[in-house]
Amino acid sequence: MGLRTPLYEMHLALGAKMVDFNGWDMPLHYGSQVEEHHHVRSECGVFDISHMSIFDIQGTQAQAFLQRLLSHDVALLAAIGNAQHSLLLNEQGGIIDDVMVFRTHTGYRLVSNAVTRERVQNWLEQHAQAFACTVLWRHDLCLFSIQGPLARERLASIVSSTRAHLLESLEHHEAAIDGDWLISCSGYTGEDGIEIMLPAVQAIDFLNELVGAGISPIGIGARDTLRLEAGFNLYGLETNEEVSPLAANMQHLLCWQPESRDFIGRTAVQTRLDQGVTEKLVGLVLEERGVLRAGQPVRIDSQTNGVITSGSFSPTLGKAIALARVPVDTTDRAEVEIRRKWFPVRVVKPRFVSLGKILI
Repeated sequence: MGLRTPLYEMHLALGAKMVDFNGWDMPLHYGSQVEEHHHVRSECGVFDISHMSIFDIQGTQAQAFLQRLLSHDVALLAAIGNAQHSLLLNEQGGIIDDVMVFRTHTGYRLVSNAVTRERVQNWLEQHAQAFACTVLWRHDLCLFSIQGPLARERLASIVSSTRAHLLESLEHHEAAIDGDWLISCSGYTGEDGIEIMLPAVQAIDFLNELVGAGISPIGIGARDTLRLEAGFNLYGLETNEEVSPLAANMQHLLCWQPESRDFIGRTAVQTRLDQGVTEKLVGLVLEERGVLRAGQPVRIDSQTNGVITSGSFSPTLGKAIALARVPVDTTDRAEVEIRRKWFPVRVVKPRFVSLGKILI
């Protein structure tokens, strides 16, 4: 038996097929992964992502602490509810994890991946010893992601008028706090959507209300194909502690100013930048029938010097797509080895679908 969110029994009652996901018992789908994928693109659905790790950082030196640990500068979060995507880097410039950071009334809230929870918690607690701040793992909270073009409309029908107004006004990478709820807009599917953090004791009743409002539960299977179509990295595939943000198209999460801010990993990343970036992350589209999977070799100009980091069949495109790490000078054509045969693929920007529109 794996770890379980407080909604485990609810998932079973809704007909979920449960699978192991990095040590967690999670719903793969509730009948059809492909139908769930299309439902998010056309209407909206809810994901239980309570397996994600949530930490509150508080204290007089909370800002200085995070300025040291994070690649982005939390000093830019000027107001309550401001949000930021950032990286935790090790001393060698590798990615411990990518995190969302929120400014709260009492400090900051970080959301990181489930698979890295112990590593991130130990890293935070280790470095917090040098600062007047505390790190609190908020395992008493649940997290829902409601994604799709009708997400705000249907959510507004079941929340208070105050929260409905917040839903209407939130922009991308913004958050709002109302009582014991944190409502944010960051997304992981390429669609408009809302995330809601709330006390775990409220989670079952809230999920019942969501389903009653016509917001269908969606499993991690569709979540993965949706994020792949959106071109978003998945920790353990596109990123890990051996991968530089320069090789994962995450340069925009590095804040180099002020120069005096010596965040962990800065020197190593700057050295790699000065030496010249040699790899990049691209999208691949297989025009023929076949399946693209992580680990398959990529050949450019008759040399096997790239690799697929993650791949799947795209329900929206009706083709196999992938993300791949390749030499920085790769152009628009390549080949992928599938079952000992080489198949031609198109090399595209690593974002295939956005807000329901095909981009390639």
